[in-house]
Amino acid sequence: MRRYDGEAVVNDVSLSIQPGHVTCLLGPSGCGKSTTLRMIAGVEMQDSGTIHVDGHLICDTVFRVPPERRKIGLMFQDFALFPHLSVGENVAFGLKGAGAEKRRRALDLLDRVGLAHFIDEYPHQLSGGEQQRVALARALAPKPRIMLMDEPFSGLDNRLRDGIRDETLDVLKEEGASVLLVTHEPEEAMRMADEIALMRAGKIVQRGAPYNIYNAPADKAAVAFFSDINTLRGKVQGALTDTPFGRFLAPGVPDGASVEIVFRPQHVSIDFDRDGRGPNPTVIAGTPARGLVERARFMGSESLIEFRMDYDDTILKATVPNVFLPKPGTPLWLSVRRDRCFVFPVRS
Repeated sequence: MRRYDGEAVVNDVSLSIQPGHVTCLLGPSGCGKSTTLRMIAGVEMQDSGTIHVDGHLICDTVFRVPPERRKIGLMFQDFALFPHLSVGENVAFGLKGAGAEKRRRALDLLDRVGLAHFIDEYPHQLSGGEQQRVALARALAPKPRIMLMDEPFSGLDNRLRDGIRDETLDVLKEEGASVLLVTHEPEEAMRMADEIALMRAGKIVQRGAPYNIYNAPADKAAVAFFSDINTLRGKVQGALTDTPFGRFLAPGVPDGASVEIVFRPQHVSIDFDRDGRGPNPTVIAGTPARGLVERARFMGSESLIEFRMDYDDTILKATVPNVFLPKPGTPLWLSVRRDRCFVFPVRS
């Protein structure tokens, strides 16, 4: 636990990171991700709890191994390269031993990130992406057992980011270090992590493989963190909830309680209106409901269509691949895949 001014910003967080695996601490800004990272690194001290590496205690509220002796690599948003040192000298900065030995280690790491030919250049002569790779090589040079990464790609151009993420992941896997990556970007977490720990308000609310976190979310906020959502609301009667899209199961929810049925726009199917009639109900898609197109926009790889639904004037969103831009006011029928809907009790 870590408190500031009496308020817990990290509360009852428990993490175990496996060698050679990337664990991503994912959550919105201000939820306690970076504070957790700084406590593991030894930059901050926790108010309660313990930190172990390879089964050995490195920190509690009394005992504390200094940061430089924890064998933990750090990589932050600011690459913090020394401008007066060459690229090779930056990478070798934290190494012990003879100069020739340190240079060989630096050259080996720079070669693995494709920058061996820059070993005698200076940071200001490199692009942002190249500086990021130098920072990675420098963090890996002492062969840390754990690599901590705090939003390391946030300063990079979007066009470069995916390629550099993949290159970084390859090098990290080769080194076999345990990696804890902090990010607020779901796409980055899905792309890089073996396991995601979803954090909110200082606590981990869900933890698991990216596929499971995405497809079996713990609550409505977890669904919404990864994508836009649509929400239907209803009351439970006999473990069933009536909606314009048919009945939904709500097992374990008492009669009279309210539930929210949450689904993503990409799981909405669209069909044409046939003189006021839509497609027939199906087991998979349930009962169709009609809406009028409010607006449609092309987003590059998909089109986003917003509908004002006939049943209560609410707005629902649907996305479809490629170009589909119906005119405002066009009547269309929407269906929702039952296996892609999440039913959550409404908390009072």
